[in-house]
Amino acid sequence: MTTFWSLWIIVITVGTLVGCAAILYWCVSDKMGVEEGEDMGHEYDGIRELNNPLPKWWTYLFVGTFVFAAIYLALYPGLGSYKGLLGWQSSDQTVRSVEESKASIAAAQSNKSLVQYAKELDDADTYFGEAFNRLAKSSDGALRPIPEIAADSEAIKVGQRLFLQNCSQCHGSDARGQTGFPNLTDDAWLYGGEPQAIVTTVMQGRIGQMPAWKEALGEDGVREVVSYTLSLSGRKVNAREAEAGKARFVVCAACHGTDGKGNPAVGAPDLTDQVWLFGDSRAAVTETVMNGRSGVMPAWKDILGEEKVQLVSAYVWSLSNSDK
Repeated sequence: MTTFWSLWIIVITVGTLVGCAAILYWCVSDKMGVEEGEDMGHEYDGIRELNNPLPKWWTYLFVGTFVFAAIYLALYPGLGSYKGLLGWQSSDQTVRSVEESKASIAAAQSNKSLVQYAKELDDADTYFGEAFNRLAKSSDGALRPIPEIAADSEAIKVGQRLFLQNCSQCHGSDARGQTGFPNLTDDAWLYGGEPQAIVTTVMQGRIGQMPAWKEALGEDGVREVVSYTLSLSGRKVNAREAEAGKARFVVCAACHGTDGKGNPAVGAPDLTDQVWLFGDSRAAVTETVMNGRSGVMPAWKDILGEEKVQLVSAYVWSLSNSDK
């Protein structure tokens, strides 16, 4: 926080307290020029206003709020850059990466510093760590197979909660995805839907890259390739364009295969089904071919840990394998 904003916060906070104290003092002191208990000369609906003092309990309660505010602002951060006598902070705001965050949390937990986020993580690990281990691992300490976890109702409920907390922002609370983010409830998997493939995706993340072909193919070439690509999934297109596009499709076959069925090894989607990650309209497919697409699935290994990843993966696997 810059010096200006620090001073700005201090002035507003202290100024507000001083102003409230001044109003209270003015109300407690008799400044009306009328004797206590006398008529103030105001009437509303038959009710006369008398010059009576504020109730003592109300005044003492108000004074108590000032005392509390003074103690709180002395102990905790609140006045600009002032860190407070206790050294408490909600979290380390200086971190810029997951590695820095983990190091900061570990240091705070080791030093017993008053960092609320680190304390809550420590408490949660102590309280829930055993439960995660019990649900994700067998008695010999090995990770349970994904199908076995998926058959455990308690484990799946925990996996679902972890999904909602960490994955739903992109894939939706129902896991059906949105434009640019895959639907996890169907059978179309960019990198494979086998249990271990899902675990690898969640653990290590994925980086997808579709190159732009505008310069290499030209506008006519892009139009022809799009026509052929759409025809692979049964769409009605210009037959002559599709035939010309088939010859040009050789540049796409390296990833999508000569039959257009994709390649899970590189995350190339199947072009013969009805699943389109970035939209199935001709305009959307043209945009993809012309300008390319890129996507990043973050790695969750360092954030969730092995046990939670196993539970989340089991939940994701169960969404398209509920009958298995």
